[in-house]
Amino acid sequence: MPEVRRPPRPAARRDARPASGAPSRPQPPATPSTPRPRTGAVRVEAESEEVAQPWRRDTSRARATRTRTPAQPPAPRLGARLRRGASRGTEVAADQLGNVTLRLQARLKERAAAQRRLSALVWARRAGYVALVALLGWVVLASPVLALDPTQVEVTGYGTVVDAEDVEAVVAVHEGQSLATLASSRLADELREVPGVRDATVERIWPRGLLITLTSREPVAAVPNADGGYDLLDAEATRVGHADAAPEKLPVVQVPVGEGTQRILDSVLGVVNELPVKLRNRVQDVSASTEDTVTFVLRNGPEVKWGSAEDSRLKARVLQVLLESGEAKGATAIDVSAPTLPTVTTA
Repeated sequence: MPEVRRPPRPAARRDARPASGAPSRPQPPATPSTPRPRTGAVRVEAESEEVAQPWRRDTSRARATRTRTPAQPPAPRLGARLRRGASRGTEVAADQLGNVTLRLQARLKERAAAQRRLSALVWARRAGYVALVALLGWVVLASPVLALDPTQVEVTGYGTVVDAEDVEAVVAVHEGQSLATLASSRLADELREVPGVRDATVERIWPRGLLITLTSREPVAAVPNADGGYDLLDAEATRVGHADAAPEKLPVVQVPVGEGTQRILDSVLGVVNELPVKLRNRVQDVSASTEDTVTFVLRNGPEVKWGSAEDSRLKARVLQVLLESGEAKGATAIDVSAPTLPTVTTA
């Protein structure tokens, strides 16, 4: 191996200040001329140069560093960075928008499901109401729960002339009909058509009964008819019954037949109706040729000349006083047509 000669290290020189005192710029040391090294000693000589010339060592190291460092890609330009940032922001916004869209779709689905449940609940409730109304309608109109049962019908006020079988026949027509639809006024009108019924009231007794109150037409007189029997009349001259023989406790009215008979009959019945019950039961026969000549005969008593139907209550009171006094004993006739001046005729 050839011998490598190291160049001598130059001595450091002190900087001489100029006489004027101004600082002097340092001068680089003079580079001694060295012979060109051989090929084999290139590395050693380079190291010797670095030692001898330190300012070149740094430069050579920097050059070597730049030479050994791999090439770096050039920095992107501002426009490219902006486009890349915008693209990245667009991607982020798209992702966020996609998330919002998914959440909105989920919310809309939940709302639609809730709306469907609410709609189903509303229709179910409506169907329940319809079913309930239908059930109530069936119970009220068609079920036997409220059907009329004739055995649960109570009737009062038959009186003496109303036939119970006629009333039962009218009620039996409505058997099985619901009390809710039974027209009580119509049934009352049907009962008024029954002979002897003057008025009727009908009251429902839930769930299947009725309470019927009758006002009967009580006869106050008997009128002979063409068949040989007697028609029983009430105070309104309405025929309420028939009898083959003269009733014991009813006066027999004798009135002429022809025009004006109805007015005479109404006058006679008005007189009989004003009599007290106790006195009326004693009247045997009543006759009248006109409205002002009403006369009747008492059972086991005198004949009474009544006159017209005016002041009938006062006349009845005067007649009772005379009959209860001793003046009526043995009398054959009593005239009360002028109640303030009655007269008694004896035999």
